[in-house]
Amino acid sequence: MSAYTAIGFAPVQGFIEKSRKLRDLFGASLILSYLSYKLVKQAEKSGLKVISPGSPNIQKGMPNRILLKGKGEFSRNDVANTLQKSWQEILNECRVWIEREVPPKEEYFWQQEWMRWGLYTWEIFWGHGDSIESAMKNLETRKLRRDWTAINWIGDSSSLTGTDAIAWPRLGLEHREPGRQLSDTEKAELKDFYQRLSCVLENLPPDGKPEGKFLAPNERLSIPELVKRLVTREDIAKSLGMETLQNKGNETAFSDLIRMPKEGVGQWTGWFMGDGDRVGKKLQDIAQKEGDKGLKNFSEAMRNWGKEFMENFPEDKGRVVYAGGDDFLGIIYSSKPENPPEPIEALEWLMGLSDEWKKHGQDINLSVGFVWAGHRVPQRDILQHCREAEKRAKSLGRDRLTIRVVFNSGQYVQWTCPWDYLHILKQYKDRDGKSWDRKPNWSHVYKDLAHLKNRHAISFNPKENSPDDELALALFQLYFQDEKNLEKNWKHIVGDYPNPEQSKQIIYWISDLINVGWQLCSNISSL
Repeated sequence: MSAYTAIGFAPVQGFIEKSRKLRDLFGASLILSYLSYKLVKQAEKSGLKVISPGSPNIQKGMPNRILLKGKGEFSRNDVANTLQKSWQEILNECRVWIEREVPPKEEYFWQQEWMRWGLYTWEIFWGHGDSIESAMKNLETRKLRRDWTAINWIGDSSSLTGTDAIAWPRLGLEHREPGRQLSDTEKAELKDFYQRLSCVLENLPPDGKPEGKFLAPNERLSIPELVKRLVTREDIAKSLGMETLQNKGNETAFSDLIRMPKEGVGQWTGWFMGDGDRVGKKLQDIAQKEGDKGLKNFSEAMRNWGKEFMENFPEDKGRVVYAGGDDFLGIIYSSKPENPPEPIEALEWLMGLSDEWKKHGQDINLSVGFVWAGHRVPQRDILQHCREAEKRAKSLGRDRLTIRVVFNSGQYVQWTCPWDYLHILKQYKDRDGKSWDRKPNWSHVYKDLAHLKNRHAISFNPKENSPDDELALALFQLYFQDEKNLEKNWKHIVGDYPNPEQSKQIIYWISDLINVGWQLCSNISSL
């Protein structure tokens, strides 16, 4: 009887979300793919066959969900040791590089702290069984709590997370008192260290003026945060056998994301996070009907799609951070802040994303969260909005897109729509007869909706059991001229609710459509 082993590790989302710069996202993605790649290679050495992920020789975009077949020995301890060793190699390469390139005023006292991060960063998930289903179930039941959480014994914290201790030569000095703030002398030394490190990273003399490509002048990072930046350097990545950042054939080119330039107005940016629907159920079905070969074919198809998606993403539109197969993250932005992306262009691209997704040829739908964010919204908050938007798309029926416009104040408007109905944005026609290609004035419908709200002609009271949707539907028909069977469409668009609840959902959906459309499509947008 065949034996199966299922492997995973965490935190993945947590590792990615602690980011401020685009480099953080890419660095985290490179590290996670590298660690998965090392696990897969070690499993093969142990005599196991890799069922998933497909294309195991391609490191970039490798997911952390691994399924193996065979009776070779690859225990939980083996997995933990492989992951820990690979992570420690990354840490050691980065630490040695810093110590060599940025000589300390006295000496480095931080070796113990690097060792702790090497031992306690990752949690291992491991399962075993005589079938794929039993191996995955066994993995779930074995999930353990994190063995260790990084504790800041020092007092001054990373400027990114505000929790973990700052990486600098005196980190870990034994006579330091827990919680004691840095003295003025120590603060000066800390500032000097980051200044010299920034210069080295940008190949400048020690007294140079860094542009902030790797480190912003006011940034103070923890050890793992610093490592995510360092692995985006080609020399460090290559010394580890890690994939390097590439930009259309030019390995060294990397246009960072500048959301707020030193001069001028900050640019709004689009962030998209997508995930295949019910992938776990799909894998179970394939395993039962097609066996190992079917799973391998599915994984290879998804990984090939991810690879093509990353490589073919328009360079002038932004970047795909990762595409591990059935999940991906990317950003629509301009490397020239003075020429920011237009929301209409982002919407046009989104309308074609569903067809792009189907190119992998697999019977699996897609849910996406898209966030159009102001330049002052922190990157960590944007990623959280992306996850919430994607979750909303799934909870409202899957095979959908949730668009969320997040303002600098932190407030937002959002709208969720099935992929096959996004064209409704193009059907809007203002009172002057202008439609999509002629930059229609969305203020017409927006002001009409506001007027009806103010007069309570359309009810938005969540406690009202049977709101009348007649006026909302009339407003919708007047401006969007939808000629299809509305009753059938509404069940598809908002869900199959009992009549009173469906009326409420229709009102909310029309209102959300108008609010988002006015923000992203109007020629007199408030953005």
